[in-house]
Amino acid sequence: MDVALGGTFDPVHDGHRRLFERAFELGDVTVGLTSDELAPKTRHVERRVRPYDERERRLASELDSFATEYDREFEIRTLTEPTGIATEPQFDYLVVSPETRDGGERINEIRLERGHDPLEVVVVPHVLAEDGDIISSTRIVNGEIDEHGNLISDDA
Repeated sequence: MDVALGGTFDPVHDGHRRLFERAFELGDVTVGLTSDELAPKTRHVERRVRPYDERERRLASELDSFATEYDREFEIRTLTEPTGIATEPQFDYLVVSPETRDGGERINEIRLERGHDPLEVVVVPHVLAEDGDIISSTRIVNGEIDEHGNLISDDA
């Protein structure tokens, strides 16, 4: 089975790792990594995003351990548009987070328009930080939590 997922992944955190794990459970994985141009357009909050090459290196390192554990292959491809690689016919699954479920539905509409079978959209629940709110890259960049969801003390 061929699995697609996409994102900016900056920085990678435990929520992303849950997505990666689920994807590798399903099959070989192709990750669409947002281009430097697309990345700011996909943010709900304006913030700095590391350059593509740096994000790609860090992502490859993360994916390599999952690929080894599940004996799977992976590929990282550049996303230049939000619907990205998942509209291509070879994929069977699309792994998404709850807030990107609608994007998965739009991808299936495009696939049907192109004569491709719809993907099975697999929604992976959020990972919660120790304060009960979701772990997000924005919260990490803002210094609220670390990549594992631990609260960062103001008096540290």
